[in-house]
Amino acid sequence: MAELEKKRELRRKAMKLPLQPGVYLMHDKTGKIIYIGKAKVLKNRVSQYFGSEKNHDNKVRKMVSQVDYFEYIVTDSEFEALVLESSLIKQNQPKYNILLKDDKGYSYIRVTSPPWPRMEEVKQVEDDGAKYIGPYMSSWSIRETVDAARKIFKLPSCSRRFPQDFGKGRPCLNYYIEQCCAPCRGKIKEEEYEETFREALEFIKGGSGASLKALTERMEEAAENLEFELAARLRDRIQAIGKMKERQKVVASRVEEQDVFALAQGETCTAFEVFRFLGGKLCDRESFLTQGCQPEAESRSEFLRQYYSLRDRVPPLVALDGPVEDEELLERWLAEKRGKSVRLVFPQRGEQKNLVEMCRSNAAESLSRQMGNTGHEASALDELRRLLGLSKTPAYIESYDISNLAGGENVAGMVVFENGRPLRSAYRKFKIKTVIGSDDYASMREVLRRRFEEYRLHVQEGDEEGFGRLPDLILLDGGKGHVAAVQPLLAEMGIEVPLFGMVKDDKHRTRAIALTGGEIAINSNRKAFTLVSTIQDEVHRFAIGFHRQQRKKTAVSSTLLSIDSVGPMRAKALLRHFKTMTALSAADPRELETVPGMNRPAALKVYAYFHPEDGFQEGEKEEILPDS
Repeated sequence: MAELEKKRELRRKAMKLPLQPGVYLMHDKTGKIIYIGKAKVLKNRVSQYFGSEKNHDNKVRKMVSQVDYFEYIVTDSEFEALVLESSLIKQNQPKYNILLKDDKGYSYIRVTSPPWPRMEEVKQVEDDGAKYIGPYMSSWSIRETVDAARKIFKLPSCSRRFPQDFGKGRPCLNYYIEQCCAPCRGKIKEEEYEETFREALEFIKGGSGASLKALTERMEEAAENLEFELAARLRDRIQAIGKMKERQKVVASRVEEQDVFALAQGETCTAFEVFRFLGGKLCDRESFLTQGCQPEAESRSEFLRQYYSLRDRVPPLVALDGPVEDEELLERWLAEKRGKSVRLVFPQRGEQKNLVEMCRSNAAESLSRQMGNTGHEASALDELRRLLGLSKTPAYIESYDISNLAGGENVAGMVVFENGRPLRSAYRKFKIKTVIGSDDYASMREVLRRRFEEYRLHVQEGDEEGFGRLPDLILLDGGKGHVAAVQPLLAEMGIEVPLFGMVKDDKHRTRAIALTGGEIAINSNRKAFTLVSTIQDEVHRFAIGFHRQQRKKTAVSSTLLSIDSVGPMRAKALLRHFKTMTALSAADPRELETVPGMNRPAALKVYAYFHPEDGFQEGEKEEILPDS
């Protein structure tokens, strides 16, 4: 109650704020600033925090619960508010803002002394007798360069020491995939190794172009001197450099200087990816993981402000994977930092679109490492979220299907996918109780009503597992008719969960996503299409399997009920005890008599039904069932 009263008090104060732009600062009980934001209209923005929590994510709810009081600063314009907000965030580092650690220190290439020298990327220079090449601004590009040099020139990347570890153990995998010359075998001469190492250093210092030219000249000279083995080794290195350059062309831009940003949202965190291009080539790449899932446009805006407040270089073009809040203000702010105009773009096609998609895939991969699923699954969920216009990634999806045969044995199946994978422990089966005949719409309404009645009971008991957990998305196996039938029920029950249908074509393959007003084609969204198809196939399989199981039970029960002296209770007890009709039919009278509810005459009747060839008669009990 104290927390609720505090919230009401803060809302009353917020409603008295001026209708002007400005910056607001949220404080906790210790007086520490925990969040800083800007507003076009202070009263409207700040009062939203202390009203309904319906549109707040978990991060905002937690922040609001810790607010003890707030301050505000009125500015002359929204742009001034944006500039002031960025400055205050940088100074105070509030825990609930998107905070990026400025870890862009210099990187070096450390080269150990002969014999058998090695190379690696390091963050600082030490007085250890090694030689250091650098400094370099981009640690990512240095790691990529060192890795490329090792692979092209087949240098070791393991922790073995030479010559101490010669002949100790088998070579590692890199040797077998021809990415290491394996000095550990003790079969490569020290002079040959050091010559190869010098060529790798020349490759790093001079670049691939200069290295290609030098290697080509040496190869031709070796061929003329009939040193064919040397010429073949040089040829292989030239080809390896060529393959590396081909791979680099995939990540290249016709724009001389630009940055590309993309994000991927999970259930509790957001991953940002940045590709930086200079001279049309990818020169740097950065990944960031932040807590919370704000609306995308808001997240992009806050992230961009934080990112460029820590970076000196601002490019003339910034490509984004979606709309950004305060676009004009951001462009103006970035232009002032750069001293020239800056454009924010959201490409829809062509090379720029491909670069954004590649950046987004890498963001999804970073997110997947945090969530524990694969990059493909994270990408599929993020793609589905964008396709359906969801406010957050559907980490927990429930899907439903109805199954019956001419209205008989009407049942439903519910499957659950968590983080893109089946969560079989959460699957549920339903027997339709109130619908007679094959009315799929009414059956689906019954199932969803029962499911969310269970949800209310679980919430009252404080249980957030199973039916006590609200899904992020509901997918019905059916078209817009199913959605239209169920949507009013959810609204009536106050359940705010996105609801869509899964539409099949005439060959029973997933074709589209259905909503109340029409359909969304998903064929062109490959990862989302695969995920939805998998969900639809799984829920159909599960519902059909339950339906067949029920029909089989009904058939078995009908068979047993046709036996004299066997009623519904005895039939149920027999099935529970023997599990299968095969086991039941193979049982002798003595085993049948041990079943709860059975007696000796009934056991003999059941035995006689399955063994008519024994010619059992009522007066022959002792011959069939001897006492000894």
